[in-house]
Amino acid sequence: MRLPIIAAVIACCALSSFAQTNWPDWRGPTQEGRTDAAALPLRWSETENILWKSGIHDLGHSTPVVWDKQVWLTTAKEDGTELYAVCIDLDTGAVVHDVLVFRVDTPQSINPSNSYATPSATIEAGRVYVHYGTFGTACIDTASGEVLWRRTDLNCDHMQGPASSPILFENLLIVHLEGVDKQFIAALDKQTGETVWLYNRPAELYTPDIKGVYKKSYQTPVVVTVDGQPQLVSNGALMVTGHNPRTGDEIWRARYRDDSTISRILVGDGLLFVNTGGSPGATELWAIRQGGKGDVTDSHVVWKLTKDAPHESSPVLVDGLIYSISENSTLICTEAATGAEVWSQRMRGDYWSSLLATKDRIYMTNRKGITNVIATGREFRELAANTLEGEVLASPAVAGDSLLIRTKTHLYRIAQKP
Repeated sequence: MRLPIIAAVIACCALSSFAQTNWPDWRGPTQEGRTDAAALPLRWSETENILWKSGIHDLGHSTPVVWDKQVWLTTAKEDGTELYAVCIDLDTGAVVHDVLVFRVDTPQSINPSNSYATPSATIEAGRVYVHYGTFGTACIDTASGEVLWRRTDLNCDHMQGPASSPILFENLLIVHLEGVDKQFIAALDKQTGETVWLYNRPAELYTPDIKGVYKKSYQTPVVVTVDGQPQLVSNGALMVTGHNPRTGDEIWRARYRDDSTISRILVGDGLLFVNTGGSPGATELWAIRQGGKGDVTDSHVVWKLTKDAPHESSPVLVDGLIYSISENSTLICTEAATGAEVWSQRMRGDYWSSLLATKDRIYMTNRKGITNVIATGREFRELAANTLEGEVLASPAVAGDSLLIRTKTHLYRIAQKP
């Protein structure tokens, strides 16, 4: 086995007390970092409430995804020449599959804070789909570990490396490749990997006079229901667009002229809460009313958060309140309907991992491995601060009443032991 088990495994009788639910996407079953798990742990450390701790070879920042008893994540050689998908047994932390998915002869350079395995996988019964940006997309049989299909012809110059994660919709696997040279969305037949539709960002806006660095994006879209119909909403560089996810046809757009969008869109009360990207400190969070057609920039933008908006870390929405953390570590609670600030709190450390919400708690992990747990509500109240060894850039995942947290070197399963 390539991944040694670093910590002891708890007894099977204890494990049976944890309910099993799936976490099929970077941001979970809701695509928004929400969980109904009622008994997630409040406190942990290297010696407390760790069910297992498994070493992960090489380097990756992807968030684990979970289906039944399997946890899948990606990793890669630091030079980008070998790209892997790893399956870990949820109960024991043991390696089930360690699949070399792609060899890359000439990897592009990346940002030192990025990795060649930053996009998270997406999973369903029997199949897991992995995406490494321009370096390849593949489907793997979860029982055998066999690669069922591969694509290496969906390419762009990321400039700073890949980050956008794939999503599943009906019979489609949808991927974004938005670099400095090309910017497009591709929908693939999830059974075969063949292209079903392709949407290129509009040439009338992505003009040659705009430098390529201002055209790139790292965002992962969401699928929402508007007037009873599904819409794919994609906050790429320069603008956010709504699409028919079955055909790729554009329905509406709102223009913000910024780039490098990362954090994921939230949805609530008929509004879309959209990160606009931009240079550090210039990111904004826009609330856009659903149901528009054509260019809705001047008609459907309800409010804007123009200071301390989230960029890398995706916000969460609970009971009409948005919780978000900025690049300068300012945690803000905002009324979703109005954009009014409820409270703000300066936190310590850099937060690249996205927030996780239950009905009454927010979990947020900084790069130094400290997870702050705060209470939801109209005043700031910290409940706990928990430390693990190692740097954390991946977002947390949930399996039953346990947390999965990935550091640069290990994957932890954390739960309140019976």
